[in-house]
Amino acid sequence: MSTVAAILKHKGYNVLTVSPDARISDVSAILSDNRIGAVLVLDEAEQMLGIVSERDIVRCLAANGTRTIDMTAGQLMTRAVQIAHPDTTVVEAMRMMTAGRFRHLPVVDHDTLVGLISIGDVVKARIMQQEATVESLTAYVAGSA
Repeated sequence: MSTVAAILKHKGYNVLTVSPDARISDVSAILSDNRIGAVLVLDEAEQMLGIVSERDIVRCLAANGTRTIDMTAGQLMTRAVQIAHPDTTVVEAMRMMTAGRFRHLPVVDHDTLVGLISIGDVVKARIMQQEATVESLTAYVAGSA
């Protein structure tokens, strides 16, 4: 069964992060410029404090209007961040994301941040698994005919 490690091997390990004092206007620019949906918020010791997603920004805009732009990542971030490990299966990651209704999942290995996967990454991996299964079954059936 495919794991989060396989997704990261294909996708890469680069994770964009911001400090808790980064302004939301800057965070928004990072998200837009890099065509990503979330950044992790790390302290000076590289410890994960939270995550800021597009959804967090939109919710804050709805509640606070233009004041949101002057807020900081530390003020706006989601603090209760679920994590995956490299050996977490794709199915487990999908279940976590679906149950928690979030789209981004940090990957931690022995207390070290090693990556960040999105629901799109998980769906892509799942589709690839299903295609491989179909091909295998098709080859089996064709070979036995």
